Amino acid sequence: MTSVTELGSHASVLVDRAVEALAGRRIAILTGAGVSTDSGIPDYRGTGAPVRSPMTWQQFMADESARRRYWLGSHLGWRAFSQAHPNAGHTAIARLEADGLASGVVTQNVDGLHVRAGSGRVVELHGTMRRVFCTHCGQVFDRRDISERVELDNPWVTTPENTPLGPDGDVLPSSTDGFVVPDCSVCGGVLKPDVVFFGEFIPAEKFREAEQLLRNSQALLVAGSSLVVNSGIRLLERARRRRLPVVIVNRGETRADSRATLKIDGGTSEVLQALADGLDAAR
Repeated sequence: MTSVTELGSHASVLVDRAVEALAGRRIAILTGAGVSTDSGIPDYRGTGAPVRSPMTWQQFMADESARRRYWLGSHLGWRAFSQAHPNAGHTAIARLEADGLASGVVTQNVDGLHVRAGSGRVVELHGTMRRVFCTHCGQVFDRRDISERVELDNPWVTTPENTPLGPDGDVLPSSTDGFVVPDCSVCGGVLKPDVVFFGEFIPAEKFREAEQLLRNSQALLVAGSSLVVNSGIRLLERARRRRLPVVIVNRGETRADSRATLKIDGGTSEVLQALADGLDAAR
């Protein structure tokens, strides 16, 4: 249980107000990269976040050297990324669902930590690094199997020490010389992790899942997202049109602070634990 002292008096007052706004309502939860920072995965836009030039779908498909750079960086990052563990924020969210207080979680993250924390209904808006698929024939592969193939084909590849990890589980390699890119073992086509690249649209059926989860809820809790990505804003606006309470928990400003019922500027792990405790007590 998170104490008032740990949160600070001002934050604890805001948590109490958030509990009042959310109590007695089924809560849809929307999460972003800020939820996973306490698991060692950096944020995209938070303080100290690395400057990034995201790979686009067009670059990936059109340029073999871009695919080589992406796959090497993604493989290096995957070794560290796959060893990350759910933190207290993930487990608090899973507890809210298990206790019948939350209808599920919609996440912009691709790290799979909500699933590993025990959340039952997880809508992964931007996909997951756990799967790889062939862009030609559609065959789906487990990322662990592809990782083994990469290591067999590239035994010389090692992860440099103190390499900064990206929020999507990759690093920027210094050189890609000699790296063998994995291809589809069924048809020889181009393999791609099952994530939404910059410039790609979120699959329509995936967004419909998120809308359905929100439709079955009476409140929206946003955690660890600056809401810069349009998918998050679209869900928030759907909640506002229904006049549902909207609580935002995030370090720093978000794109929708002025549109929220309540904004708590703080770490998601501590605040989500306190919220879960407060909502349990309010039942």
